[in-house]
Amino acid sequence: MNELRTGGACSKLRGCLIQIIISSHAASLQRGYRWTASSRDAEMPPLTGVAGRLERALRNFLETFPVFVAAVFLVHVLGRESALSEWGAGLYLSARLVYLPLYAAGVPLLRSLVWNVAFVGIVLLLLASAWPEL
Repeated sequence: MNELRTGGACSKLRGCLIQIIISSHAASLQRGYRWTASSRDAEMPPLTGVAGRLERALRNFLETFPVFVAAVFLVHVLGRESALSEWGAGLYLSARLVYLPLYAAGVPLLRSLVWNVAFVGIVLLLLASAWPEL
């Protein structure tokens, strides 16, 4: 059972890495691969369209992922793994994978609701670490 959960988590984390790659290539397509290979000292206008949305989604991911990792680490170190912590981790990772295409497509309200699902996942992890009886 633990191997299945680990495999699922690895698969979802690969999806997070794919987000970084997709965002990077979208920026390169818009700005050109010469820019990508340069020192990037020149001031560039902000990315627009899908590339701009992917960049903002990546920034959002990089803001929330460290909190998620810290919450998972806290649950593990305290030995508080439970159904609640498993649900929290699953909600966060699944919602982040849904969030990316919604943001890239420019879907406003549903995207925000999905972001909140990911946030609830982090809250569940923190609750699991603080109150093991939940």
